[in-house]
Amino acid sequence: MNISRSLLAFVLSFSFVSQQGFGDDWPQWGGPGHDLVWRETGIVKTLPTSGVLPRVWSTPIGEGYAGPAVAEVNSRWRVFVTDRIFKQRVSFERVLCLDAESGKIIWKYEYPVEYSVSYPAGPRSTPVINDGRVYTVGAQGHLLCLDAQNGNILWNKNFVAEFGTRLPTWGMVASPLVEGEQLITLVGGQQNSLIVSFDRKTGKELWRALEDAAVGYAPPVIFEFGGRRELIVWHPTAVSAINPENGKLIWEVPYGVRYGLSIATPRKAGNRLFVASFYNGPRMIEVSPDGSQAKIIWAGKSDSEINTDGLHPIMMTPVFNGTNIYGVDSYGELRGLDASNGKRLWETEQATGKGRWWNAFIIPHEDRYFLHNEQGDLIIANLTPAGYEELSRARLIEPTRRVQRRMTIWSHPAFAMKSVFARNDKEIIRVDLSAK
Repeated sequence: MNISRSLLAFVLSFSFVSQQGFGDDWPQWGGPGHDLVWRETGIVKTLPTSGVLPRVWSTPIGEGYAGPAVAEVNSRWRVFVTDRIFKQRVSFERVLCLDAESGKIIWKYEYPVEYSVSYPAGPRSTPVINDGRVYTVGAQGHLLCLDAQNGNILWNKNFVAEFGTRLPTWGMVASPLVEGEQLITLVGGQQNSLIVSFDRKTGKELWRALEDAAVGYAPPVIFEFGGRRELIVWHPTAVSAINPENGKLIWEVPYGVRYGLSIATPRKAGNRLFVASFYNGPRMIEVSPDGSQAKIIWAGKSDSEINTDGLHPIMMTPVFNGTNIYGVDSYGELRGLDASNGKRLWETEQATGKGRWWNAFIIPHEDRYFLHNEQGDLIIANLTPAGYEELSRARLIEPTRRVQRRMTIWSHPAFAMKSVFARNDKEIIRVDLSAK
């Protein structure tokens, strides 16, 4: 009896250690909490080289801007990514499922699609993995629900054909959002279908809401205000809060942006919400204590991409920690702002570079930050009100797409399993960042 108990304790202990050793997942845009924060422990404080980071594996893929998602499916860790390839001059979008341990492709689902959008490299939207299903949105508005185990199609929607969607200039970008039994996503269709809720298992439409001449690019997010969950939709004419149970409008703050460039995910701290656009700059929104109303408490004064104040990001989502804001401006300036008024505290180009649309992603981790810039560097740094302090830098992956006479990577990496997963237009890789 004692032997059996000891054996059981050993097995349970081993199982727990093994599970913990695999680390956390990154099952959707923004990670497990939708907040772009990496919370795993046991991560390196300094990168192991100043050269090219050693890889666990590398797997060839096609073109695309969509970042990967990492999740456990039937007790096995998988990586999901979308790309675009050509077969005999026919264009196909693909959904790929890879083994996270080896990089081997487990299954793929592909469908023909012709691109009419600008910058037609491939899909933009990070897959969402939930309850054994993978959800993807293609650049031309194809929504898929696939069995995550084998890639079988469960249901699908064509936004253009079924909703009359007016595709934005750069295609459909926003990742969908799982909320309970719902899958909520930007559609941009006619008859108040800017955003639509579907039954995540069947694809049945549950509700639709909002009307806008443009779709925008920012993914919908759920935040709690006044003790209730509110669906925040930043679209090209306003920031809207919706009851996610029925699609009813709770409050709305007008915020028109040029060229439909509502891109960065809104960031929340306390009862405040921060949004920022490339041309029109930043806005800080304050929500009432009961969550029923909202107003702008400060805004940037510039609507220029060159003579900027505050922060004018093109596609990166800034960090907002309540007291400070950190983000990359229109021409690559990494900036720190005072969150109380939007005033610039400092700026540097040390982590980035100088050029229109220059981009870098910032991921908080414990007491420091990981930065992945568009040149393929991975950086560990301190960001404080006093400035930028670089601690370590190495090459993660090579840039493969030419933009503004420079080679770039515009795909957000995933941080999971104590590793970073990154892609360009030729390969997807895994790099181990666990502390040894």
